[in-house]
Amino acid sequence: MASSQTFVIVGGGLAGAKAAEALRDNDFDGHIILFAEERHLPYERPPLSKEYLAGKKSLNDFTVQDADWYGDHNVDLRLGSLDPAAHTVGLPDDLTVAYDKLLLATGSASRRPPIPGSDADGVHYLRTYDDAATLNSVLTEGSSLAVVGAGWIGLEVAAGARQRGVGVTVVEAARQPLVAALGETVGEVFANLHRDHGVDLRLEAHVEEITTAQGRATGLKMGDGSTVAADAVLVAVGAKPNVELAEQAGLSMGDGGVLVDASLRTSDPDIYAVGDIAAAEHPLFGCRIRTEHWANALKQPAVATAGMLGKPGEYAELPYFFTDQYDLGMEYVGHAPSFERVVFRGDVAAREFVAFWLDGDNRVLAGMNVNVWDVLDDVKSLIRSKAPVDVDALTDPQSSLADLLS
Repeated sequence: MASSQTFVIVGGGLAGAKAAEALRDNDFDGHIILFAEERHLPYERPPLSKEYLAGKKSLNDFTVQDADWYGDHNVDLRLGSLDPAAHTVGLPDDLTVAYDKLLLATGSASRRPPIPGSDADGVHYLRTYDDAATLNSVLTEGSSLAVVGAGWIGLEVAAGARQRGVGVTVVEAARQPLVAALGETVGEVFANLHRDHGVDLRLEAHVEEITTAQGRATGLKMGDGSTVAADAVLVAVGAKPNVELAEQAGLSMGDGGVLVDASLRTSDPDIYAVGDIAAAEHPLFGCRIRTEHWANALKQPAVATAGMLGKPGEYAELPYFFTDQYDLGMEYVGHAPSFERVVFRGDVAAREFVAFWLDGDNRVLAGMNVNVWDVLDDVKSLIRSKAPVDVDALTDPQSSLADLLS
């Protein structure tokens, strides 16, 4: 690869840093420019709602590379914006940088619903380290927190706050937490988990406004007329992919993000997209999948940068995410936007089980292991096989998951 080439990466999170790393690992000796919006070096985001709030990790612990790495590998860190028609990235001083290949790794931002009072002091969103640091400073023992939304971020913060002696109320519009990701049956497991740890969980609840006094949040007013008093409010109702640059570029959009093929190439052959914004063709499932998961940010850059270097490749990893809440550790793998039923292997009441999402032919679409380890590879194999399974054997803890594939 000629050293005169310039590859630009827009997005300074985990995906952007891993892309720069992959290019250098594959002997690209051209110019790499990494445009990072935040003032911090690229870092991983999952610890923000997990280990950081629990006091187990600091920013340095989940920073991808230290500052010396970027200098040692001739990677420029800058801020900028995109002009795809001219193959340039605009800089704050109105200069431009031409690119030969471009990778969009712009991630996502917290959704901000139009709730009256949502711009008051004391209303928090969690997407960046600065967000987490501010939230961390108010989660003191004896204080109270109201969480709007029982998704992953909301529940992880609720767990961390309870473990710090904070009184927590979580309000959720759906019938159970995590319905969109897991369905009602498994969502109930998480509802019981949080209630067992003292969270006031209010389901099928509508927030009418965030109440304020002298410009500062004091809690929630609910649609049924009830109120929730709180020293701080966290709004955690999902994420919005940062696709503005892609839209300005005229790239093909759909499925909530930037349309890319299995090699993660966009409709412009010189532009690739990874992470939260990429709606990628999946070779196993035969559909486009866009997920806001850490695993994509970690692994997709290797495939995208191979394409940028003119090498073949496709992203065929199964969607994967994990959570840690109180004494519950969980891994989920697969893709089950629709399913026939969920079956269980193990003790659901004791929160030691594996759940399987099945289609009408008893094929495993997805699996989730809760406080049961060393089964993830077998679950992945069941999904990849696309073969009907014996449900009785699948749900019998004494049977071998590996034997179901024989």
